[in-house]
Amino acid sequence: MHTGSSSQVKPDPIQVKICGITTVDDGWTCVNLGADAVGLVFYPPSPRFVSLEQAVHIVSGLPPRVAKVGVFVNESYDTIMHTVSSCRLSAVQLHGQESPELVERLAKNAIVVIKCLYLSGQPGLDAVSSYNAPAFLVECSAGKLPGGNAKIWDWSAARDFAKRYPTIIAGGLTPENVAQAIAAARPSAVDVSSGVESVPGRKESRKVREFISAVHQSTLKNPTRRIF
Repeated sequence: MHTGSSSQVKPDPIQVKICGITTVDDGWTCVNLGADAVGLVFYPPSPRFVSLEQAVHIVSGLPPRVAKVGVFVNESYDTIMHTVSSCRLSAVQLHGQESPELVERLAKNAIVVIKCLYLSGQPGLDAVSSYNAPAFLVECSAGKLPGGNAKIWDWSAARDFAKRYPTIIAGGLTPENVAQAIAAARPSAVDVSSGVESVPGRKESRKVREFISAVHQSTLKNPTRRIF
């Protein structure tokens, strides 16, 4: 047994989720550049929406090491679990007004459940005590669609929350500002979509590379919690 006191346990690095993947090529680009998770949006109004067939095609070739996250808005338990099973998803991200009961029911399956809470929307951060979720995504709720809508917000407002709960921050993140966001919020993971795109739904490899590099170069004194 090692008993030396000079070494410290190195905390897990901050994880990166690239959301809104719509093609096989983009999925592989993100994996090869070091993403920990890719997100597939199953919400028809989104410009990054993918059908079940598209999602199966995208996910089927990706390696086990990357988490495959389905993003849903106010869907039923049966619909979510059918999608999870069909696409072999490892996590679900809930962006609507899903009930605590649904979250708890989903969490009983062998998947990670991420509930989105909003700084200036509903459900708000104060609803966290109602949700028995393994992890939370925090963003500001600005714009017509559920989610961050590429709006920059005061990431430091999530800092106290991130101290207490496994937290992903999203909304307005880019390669240029993600280090600032990490320093302000001290999350366990970050989630980006439009900030690494050339057009909605298509990722740009240079931006993905720069984003992930900026995250990996960020250092936190507090330990992070592995989410994916």
